[in-house]
Amino acid sequence: MVKKVEKIELLAPAGDFEKLETALHFGADAVYFAGKNYGLRAYASNIEDDDLAKAVSLVHKHGKKAYVTLNIFAHNKDFENLAAYLKVLVKAKVDAVIVSDIGMFSFIREHEPSLVIHVSTQANTTNAYSANMWAKMGAKRIILARELSLTEIEEICKALPKSVEVECFVHGAMCISYSGRCLLSNYLTGRDSNHGECVQACRWHYSLVEDTRPDEKLDIEEDSHGAYILNSKDLCLIDYLDKLKKAGVTSFKVEGRMKSPYYVATVINAYRRAINLLETSNKKYVVPASLKNELNKASHRKYTTGFFLGDDKLIKQNYESASQDQESVFMAKVISANGNKLVVEQRNKFAVGDLLEVLSPGESFNTKVKILKIENEKGEEQQVAKLVQEKLIVTIDKNYGILDGDILRADK
Repeated sequence: MVKKVEKIELLAPAGDFEKLETALHFGADAVYFAGKNYGLRAYASNIEDDDLAKAVSLVHKHGKKAYVTLNIFAHNKDFENLAAYLKVLVKAKVDAVIVSDIGMFSFIREHEPSLVIHVSTQANTTNAYSANMWAKMGAKRIILARELSLTEIEEICKALPKSVEVECFVHGAMCISYSGRCLLSNYLTGRDSNHGECVQACRWHYSLVEDTRPDEKLDIEEDSHGAYILNSKDLCLIDYLDKLKKAGVTSFKVEGRMKSPYYVATVINAYRRAINLLETSNKKYVVPASLKNELNKASHRKYTTGFFLGDDKLIKQNYESASQDQESVFMAKVISANGNKLVVEQRNKFAVGDLLEVLSPGESFNTKVKILKIENEKGEEQQVAKLVQEKLIVTIDKNYGILDGDILRADK
C-alpha cells in the first residue's frame, strides 16, 4: 500500500548564499548545498565551512530545512578529515546529509550517528531491494535514480517502510551516464566527475576521425549544426506532480547548483505555484500554460520527461546545440521596495521608459512596470542603468506591491 503524502517538499539547489536566499524567497521548503569538500559540484561557489552554521541558521529562521551534500565517491584519503567535518555539520544543526558512498554512510553512522542520512541519486537506487537495504542501514530518505518510470517509482514507494521518505528529481539537467556515474571528464581533462569536478564534456560537439587519416575530421551530420550525440535534454515533470504525489514521493527536487540565481528564482517560483495548485484545488491537476511557459524564461535545453513515462523511444538527447535557450533576461534584483520606489541591484542594461516584468512569489507576479526615473546612490539622475551590480533607486509608475527580493526581468 502506498503511503499517503500529506505535504510535498519542494527542494531547491543553493550553490551559494545568494541562491540560498533566492530559493527561500521564492518558496522552497528545503535547500541542498555543499561545503568546500565532499560535494559533487566542486566548481559551484559552495558554502565555506565557517559559514555553514550561518547558512543553516538562515534556513531555519525561515522554518525550512537544510541538507548538505557529501555525495562524492570517496577514496581512502577522503576520510582523513571527514570526522572533523562531520562535527562541523552537527554543530551547524544541518537537517540531513546526502551520501552516495556506502563507506561514507558507514563512517557517518559510526562517528556521528545523530546525523540524518539521505541516500543520493548517485547511488543509483533503481529497485525496492536496494532501497530497503539502505533503509535497514538507517537511511531516512532515498533519492531515487533518474532512470525510473512512474510504475517503478510507485513499486519502490510501496515496498519501503512508512518511516522512510522518497525523493525524486522533477526538473533540471540530465546526465548522459547512468545516475551521473561518468568518466568522460576524467578521460578528456583529468578532472574527476565523481569527485565533483565534471566539465560537462557530454555537452561538447563531437566528430569522427579515421585512424589512417588523423587530419580529416568526419562530421556526424545530424543537422546543419553538427552533432551533440551525448548532450541530454533537461528534465521537466511539472505536468506530472500529481502522479508523483499519488505514487508516494515526498520530496520534489530541482537540479541546478551551478545555475544562476535567476534560474533558481524562475523554476522554484513555477513549481511552488504548481504544488500550491495541486495541494489546494479539488479539481483535476492541470498546469496553466502560462505557468509552464515560465520554465522557458530561465536557461534550459529542450525539455523531456526522461524515463518517467516508460517510453524507450522518446528522444532524450538535445541534438541541435550545446547552448541553452532562455526567453527572458534578469535585469535587476529588488533590494528593498517602498511603494513605487525600489532600491535595486542592476544585472543587465535598462533605461527610463522601459517596461519590465516582475518575478515574484507575491501578487505582483508577471506585472509589467514602467521605469519613470533612475537615480544612483548619490541621488544623481541617469537615463540608463548600465553598471553591473550598481545599487540604484528606481521610480516606477505605481505601487504594485513588489516585495524585497523580487526580480525585474525583460523579454530577450
